[in-house]
Amino acid sequence: MKTRKAEVVDNYHGHLVADPYRWLEEMEAPEVKAWTEGQNRLTQAYLAGSPVRGQIKARLTELWDFPKYSLPQKAGGRYFYTKNDGLQNQPVLCGQDGLAGEPFVVMDPNEFSEDGTIALTGTGFSKDGKMLAYARSASGSDWQEIRVRRVDTGEEYPEVLRWVKFTNLAWTPDNQGFFYTRFPDPSMVAPEETSYYSKVCYHRIGTDQAADEVVYERPDAREFGFSADVSEDGRYIVITVWVGTDRKNRVYYRELGSDGPFIHLLDDHDAKYTPLGNIDSTMYFQTDLDAPKGRIIAIDLAHPARENWREIIPEAEQALDYAELAGGRLVVVYLRDAQHEVKVFDLTGCFEHEIQLPEIGTVLGFSSKIAESELFLVFTSYLTPNTVFRYDLETRELSPFKKISIPFRADDYETHQVFVRSKDGIRVPMFIVHRKGLKLDGNNPTLVYGYGGFAINQTPGFALPFLAWMERGGVYASVCLRGGAEYGEEWHRAGMLENKQNVFNDFISACEWLIENKYTQRGRLAIMGGSNGGLLVSACMNQRPDLFGAVICRVPVTDMLRYHKFTVGRYWIGEYGNAEASEEQFRYMYAYSPLHTVKPGTAYPPIMIMTADTDDRVVPLHSFKYAATLQEAQAGDNPVLLRVEAKAGHGAGKPTSKIIDEMADIYAFLFKVMGIS
Repeated sequence: MKTRKAEVVDNYHGHLVADPYRWLEEMEAPEVKAWTEGQNRLTQAYLAGSPVRGQIKARLTELWDFPKYSLPQKAGGRYFYTKNDGLQNQPVLCGQDGLAGEPFVVMDPNEFSEDGTIALTGTGFSKDGKMLAYARSASGSDWQEIRVRRVDTGEEYPEVLRWVKFTNLAWTPDNQGFFYTRFPDPSMVAPEETSYYSKVCYHRIGTDQAADEVVYERPDAREFGFSADVSEDGRYIVITVWVGTDRKNRVYYRELGSDGPFIHLLDDHDAKYTPLGNIDSTMYFQTDLDAPKGRIIAIDLAHPARENWREIIPEAEQALDYAELAGGRLVVVYLRDAQHEVKVFDLTGCFEHEIQLPEIGTVLGFSSKIAESELFLVFTSYLTPNTVFRYDLETRELSPFKKISIPFRADDYETHQVFVRSKDGIRVPMFIVHRKGLKLDGNNPTLVYGYGGFAINQTPGFALPFLAWMERGGVYASVCLRGGAEYGEEWHRAGMLENKQNVFNDFISACEWLIENKYTQRGRLAIMGGSNGGLLVSACMNQRPDLFGAVICRVPVTDMLRYHKFTVGRYWIGEYGNAEASEEQFRYMYAYSPLHTVKPGTAYPPIMIMTADTDDRVVPLHSFKYAATLQEAQAGDNPVLLRVEAKAGHGAGKPTSKIIDEMADIYAFLFKVMGIS
């Protein structure tokens, strides 16, 4: 499909850069909508030619049909969690009185809309468990609306709180209201400022949003974002101050009920500080200050000077992923070569014991109370679905909270870990999952996934969408690239800003290793990534079009020169840089920017670029411009397809039906271009 070009040229520090598809940034323009519809028709016509799409969708539907539970939260003696029976578009919010109580429905988000595109995206229960503040989002947008209801009766309060995203819902101990974070009414600020000027507000139930008290704001620092929480003992309100995705942050607090100024406890913006909670006037923090692999410190609020800080758990050989203050102890999750280990320490830092996990895998999160020995955790691995366990810190007993089974013979498959040498000799972990007895004959269809950014770890996680791939003889591989934090903050920094090329080198080296070790061959090697991972696979394809047999590029960041101009793109400047502000940053960003490194007349592998019309995280224009550029440059017959999902966003809250359709399209594409039946 031929796309109109326009004469648009920008000057970056004396370097002229053409942007002929700038007009595709006007996503609401009739011409752009007509272009998008034409692209979708071409894509669907191509996928319709797949003889196995129907079979794949049917099998994916079977695989998805098992109950799924979220981590329970305890309030007022009740446990609250979500449950999806299997194929429901949205999980249902449930509660039960005590561990043996009969579950009851608190709210069914499937009733929000007929097509399941309005999702429950946040909950906050009052201390007594009788009131619920909840956030909902339409079509996958980051923007949320907050509403309030009574748990027992389902009575909805009349107020609706708007202009909200990236917020906690933190109730005060009197159960009369909660703190949340909001942004300005978009009609009151310029379009480019809708994600600035965050402020913490207090909402009293039964009142209009206009009456909410502004608890904290910084109009002098418009880029500051805030996350407010109330300490478990009800003594303090604690505000974490962040700037985009920068790992460094600040922490402020004041006593609850006080109208005095907030105390700027940690205000040097010199490290990451994660509040873990307090016991009396001592606050505990996880930090990477002077410890790139992480440590835990304690600060006495009565004597907060830095020389009075106490190191509770020093930096270890393994990276500290996260921690929880539970049952008067510190429960700490470490990363050993991208696999989780969980250790328990007393409050002086003395090791008590290790929680024995079911197998090699990942603990996705904890839920606990500081004064109670009960700890909930979610465990997962590539072949084990997310499973909620209850752990007793006194008896050291680990037991399932809810038992589940899946329609898949996991015992027929295996996971192993290998280590690959990247271009500069760095040792990079990779997990490989496949059917037992795999023949290393170089003929196995292989799908390689990566991310490599924002200190997000790629630890083992249930590969439900990939089970159907492996059942048909496919190999699934996940690479732990620099840019994550599998080995601490130094590993993260080795894959950001001027070091971003390391991430691409790591991924390319892993793919070459799979070919050299006879897992697969070029024509049967597919790569997939989304968001920052979409940047990864598009950059790698541009750099090594000879290496890959197919590419799935989902909601990608591809225009590295202009990404910061749209929605929340400016949050990522600390990770990527700003080409306008710095010539040095322009040079290294321009060198790998997928939109700007497409070479005309090149035979690129088959690629399907995937985005969504209401994605306000990574806006669709990245996909539009990249697709148009590739289609013009492509030499040969390999397809360059663009798939645009309707009424969907960046991924969060997507209905089950849309997820299954999307995965069916991905496999229809891969199986067709690889000749797999």
